Amino acid sequence: MGNAVPVPPQYERLRRQLCRIGYLTQGSVFERKPGQQGSRYVWTRKVKAKTVTVALSREQYEELKKAAQNQRQLEATIAAMQKLSRQILFQKLTGVTRRKPLNKRVLGLI
Repeated sequence: MGNAVPVPPQYERLRRQLCRIGYLTQGSVFERKPGQQGSRYVWTRKVKAKTVTVALSREQYEELKKAAQNQRQLEATIAAMQKLSRQILFQKLTGVTRRKPLNKRVLGLI
């Protein structure tokens, strides 16, 4: 952000959360029950609208599971930062004259 709008503490907290996120991966990582067909540890994701399934070792499973959780945390943090950014920028900066005020739905705040 530039110098025009001060950065509030809650935005700074979200920014620091981003720095602590580890490895990332999209998709799902799961363990099949004993007796189920296929590899015990699996990672699935979409590639060009098709599901791709990859067999994993236990070690890969453990680390990719964390990476998938990190990916979800990243997406949630970015969504919170975007929402807070819109809220701050529309409150703090002068806008155009409107017949009626922008509602929270238009700004993506609900």
